[in-house]
Amino acid sequence: MSTQPAVRKAPPAPQVWPTLRAEDARALIRFLVDAFGFEETVVYGEGDMVHHAQLSWPEGGGIMLGSARESDADAWPLRPGSFGAYVVTADPDAVHARAKAAGAEITSELHETDYGSRDFAARDPEGNRWSFGTYPGEPR
Repeated sequence: MSTQPAVRKAPPAPQVWPTLRAEDARALIRFLVDAFGFEETVVYGEGDMVHHAQLSWPEGGGIMLGSARESDADAWPLRPGSFGAYVVTADPDAVHARAKAAGAEITSELHETDYGSRDFAARDPEGNRWSFGTYPGEPR
């Protein structure tokens, strides 16, 4: 039997990337950065067309998005405004204040949940639903 203390491995880098489409992807990127605090990591495209964008969440993970295309020309034909995500944050009050200041539509004000999280919810200009809170999920 080893007397060495157990070495904790760092969690793996995010490998699941929620994705969405937008009618006005460039405006949605600006909104998500300004209102919620996502970080623009990369945006590929020309003019109004965004072929691929990655927005990173400062506390880990992120999303990918692109412009909506004609359905027969799109290998990933998601409907704009049909996305929803729960985003973990250590400071939902700060994210809430930032979202309100940027004019986000708050659909559920800050509240305590019965499972110990502090949450709020908002909708972006495309109609996607975002929930922010302290609940990090259950350990593996």
